Amino acid sequence: MIRLFAAIHIPEDIAEPLLDRQDGIPGADWRDMDAFHITLRFFGDIPENQADDLDAELSTITSPPFAVELAGAGAFGEGEKIHAVWAGVADNPLLTQLHGRCEAGARRAGLAPETRLYKPHVTLAYLKRPEPPKVAAWIQANNLLKSPPFGVDRFGLYSSHHTRDGSVYRLEREYRF
Repeated sequence: MIRLFAAIHIPEDIAEPLLDRQDGIPGADWRDMDAFHITLRFFGDIPENQADDLDAELSTITSPPFAVELAGAGAFGEGEKIHAVWAGVADNPLLTQLHGRCEAGARRAGLAPETRLYKPHVTLAYLKRPEPPKVAAWIQANNLLKSPPFGVDRFGLYSSHHTRDGSVYRLEREYRF
């Protein structure tokens, strides 16, 4: 079994300023810059042979290159069940289309449909038992976040490996448009 997801890597010049926003929530597990990405589709733990089928499907995806920009901040969960804070992604029809193509590829490879609504974001920290007022203050302090646009001409298939220091991501395949 291998744990996989498709994502767009965040360039260093866009990722670096995000590091300055990683403060103000006690106990937050702030992510390293090399872990910043916009998930297109989380596939989960799948057998190796199905991963090969998925790779074959993803390799057929086409898209014109496009630009993306980060905008806003938020959290997943509510109250004491907040489990992550993130930088948002501005609405982008080509990004949404690319997500849909990754979803279709996953289904053709035999994976179950994704049931969660797609919310493009860059996870900045994972949280355990956070203080909701601290999270709310962080969101308010970062809700005007806006990055310059950055070009997207590829996406990757990443594996996720859990270590005692958190998840480590490795680029397995890259798909250029």
